[in-house]
Amino acid sequence: MRTVRDFYDYLDTIAPFSTQESWDNSGLLVGGFDRTVDRVAVVLDLNEETLNQAISLEVDLIITHHPVIFRAQKNFLDNSPAYRLAENGISVIATHTPFDRAEGGVNDVLADLLDLTKVEILSTQECDGLLRVGFTDTTNATDFAEFVSRQLNADVRFCDGGKEIETVAVCGGAGAEFAEEIAEMGIDALVTGDAKYHEFLDAKENGLTLIAAGHFETENPAISILAGKLRGNFSETDIIVLSQTNPVQYLNSKDN
Repeated sequence: MRTVRDFYDYLDTIAPFSTQESWDNSGLLVGGFDRTVDRVAVVLDLNEETLNQAISLEVDLIITHHPVIFRAQKNFLDNSPAYRLAENGISVIATHTPFDRAEGGVNDVLADLLDLTKVEILSTQECDGLLRVGFTDTTNATDFAEFVSRQLNADVRFCDGGKEIETVAVCGGAGAEFAEEIAEMGIDALVTGDAKYHEFLDAKENGLTLIAAGHFETENPAISILAGKLRGNFSETDIIVLSQTNPVQYLNSKDN
């Protein structure tokens, strides 16, 4: 019989928890290592939608990307996800930044979806090995943004750095904070999930095309990849990918 410890130890080999960022909270967050596991659910976020699925499917362990407990909690009320998980005997392991930087993890999956070649790990002063950088066929900012939109099925926002694009850095989720360093390296474009107005403004001034394709859109594709890795190692266990709706909706004023 498999236990939570078996899954934790396997995840620790492919995305070591020791590599998480200092502000992160990856690892076993709810439950116990000795609990037995017959059914596992994998999902990007644990919210009411996905938690209800997990409870109805009677899963024993949920492996999430984003931590269900992230900041310090001062209470543990019966309407909170962590309380409901404990109440239903479900353990939770979060993989977050370890899986972002892992080989075959979030950023490798994103680079692959964008057909980048000669992909390498990219380290900056602020980020040690989290990002990836590779090459695309020479193109311009608008055409490349349209390509990203198609590949990720995403509504993108972008700024034009004013030069042809050949080298591309990728960071799933929120990676625009690295834009200045990436521009200083001479890289042509950065694809990430979220970016603020002033990050676009600075990127354009620094000659970097910055493309924000959505937090969900840049990270969720890696969930099915993670589930596949788990199925390959735990063939006797039922591994389920929970269905999650993108919490962000888009309204185009031109359609009204």
